[in-house]
Amino acid sequence: MTVTRPARLTGAALCAALALLAAVWILKDLAVVGSPADLALSWTGDHLFLARGRTATSFVDPLLLAVYVATAVAALRSRHAASALVAAGAVTLALRLPGLWAPGSGALVTALLELALATGLVAIAAAGRRRAEGPHERLPTRPRTGQAVAAAILLTLGALTVVLWEAYWAVELPLEITVDRFLGGRSLVIPVLAPPPGWLAAILVALYGTAAVSAFARARHTRAFGLLAGAFLAADGLVECVRIVRLDLLTHLMDLPTVQQAHVLSSVIGLLGGLAVLVLLAGRGAPAAEPVSHGPYGAYGPPPAPPYPPPPHW
Repeated sequence: MTVTRPARLTGAALCAALALLAAVWILKDLAVVGSPADLALSWTGDHLFLARGRTATSFVDPLLLAVYVATAVAALRSRHAASALVAAGAVTLALRLPGLWAPGSGALVTALLELALATGLVAIAAAGRRRAEGPHERLPTRPRTGQAVAAAILLTLGALTVVLWEAYWAVELPLEITVDRFLGGRSLVIPVLAPPPGWLAAILVALYGTAAVSAFARARHTRAFGLLAGAFLAADGLVECVRIVRLDLLTHLMDLPTVQQAHVLSSVIGLLGGLAVLVLLAGRGAPAAEPVSHGPYGAYGPPPAPPYPPPPHW
């Protein structure tokens, strides 16, 4: 499947609009915090930023900004950008849906705009697709078998880690806080645009699982969903690793409780695993099979000549 040029231009324009919305909120938070370094620290969950003013963005926002820019570039350069448009639109729909019931009119308006633009991305990718014209038109390449299997294993491990941590918090925390972690509530102190942590965890599990299944099957859309999943896996691990370094947990790792040791280990594995997925799926895919040349007599050449001399009753 390929995407028509008008659909690709429209998809790139929608991605540019989504990127502009994310950039406006990031610049607004930068004006509140006053320093790019402090804003970056606020994305890691450092609550000291509350003394200067509450920010609206989380680490999801700069990551989505990078995703929109990359998707727009892919839509302008490649006829096979349908999977990239669908991946960007689907993850935006999933992450921005809680903004519909988040407090604050700014978050509601932003959520409505981004949900509309993300729906447009998915619709454009579906409506603008067309089948390959002739056997000689190139299709998106499949990932190489070894790289695809390795990336799928890493993504499966990432999804399993998120599930285990959410199960742990569901047991440790009161029921009210557990519900708020998924649907939002007064017990959470998070930026306005940030999805609730439990909701984010569920989206990450779905994203990692979808990308892992695609990688195991070596589907043609593996690269788009796999790179997106790898970016989220690496970003989530990076946020946790920065927090670990700031709290100086590595130097006292052996003295920490088992739960905190597991947290440090899973954070490092997430960061390294996400980077590995990006490296594995960013390379060239397996070479496509050469189309069979069909002459005027078909794939097997002209019919054989009749025998000579002809047999009786020929």
